[in-house]
Amino acid sequence: MEKAKLNELRAQLVIARQRGTLVEIHNIPHDEYFNVGFVVAMDPLFCLVISIDWDGKINGLIVIRISSIEKIKSDTDYLLTISEKTKVAHRHGYFDLWQVQEFIDGHPAFSKGDLLNNALNDSYAHQLPVVIGTKKYKGADDFTGLINRRDRVKLDLHYFNERDLSSLWSYEILLAQIDYVRVRGTQAATGRQIMRDLFQN
Repeated sequence: MEKAKLNELRAQLVIARQRGTLVEIHNIPHDEYFNVGFVVAMDPLFCLVISIDWDGKINGLIVIRISSIEKIKSDTDYLLTISEKTKVAHRHGYFDLWQVQEFIDGHPAFSKGDLLNNALNDSYAHQLPVVIGTKKYKGADDFTGLINRRDRVKLDLHYFNERDLSSLWSYEILLAQIDYVRVRGTQAATGRQIMRDLFQN
């Protein structure tokens, strides 16, 4: 990615974080799927976002490689719709089912320094499922599972395939190939249930 575009993306992320505004982050090329959320923190390579789903509630945390982002949008009709839905979620008490804001407030170190490793270390230490998207698949596929082991360069993920639950599968992933990681949200919770019930893990 050219430096000028990267700097522009960084500037947009900084403004979104400072203003506390909801943004669309398009990090999967040629796809209608994108992430919506509030930017919490940035480091030289990644941004940390509180992810908001279609129902206007927090869906967890996502760490996104900035160079993988195609574009960032704000003030769209879609975001206005989601913003209105968050009001309903707040009013009826389901905005933050996973206590994500409480986690962020109670663990300030999570939002500082190396954001990718913070997320991976937290999930590894507490045996929490992660969802990992890589450069290789560019959103065509991501992997939900538990980090079996890791070092500074790579990790070994034990993941399940929803279309083949005959066993857990193993995938060695270089950290340099990770485009995004989802933690502490809906996918992590459902992943934990599947792994606990179907694989006694």
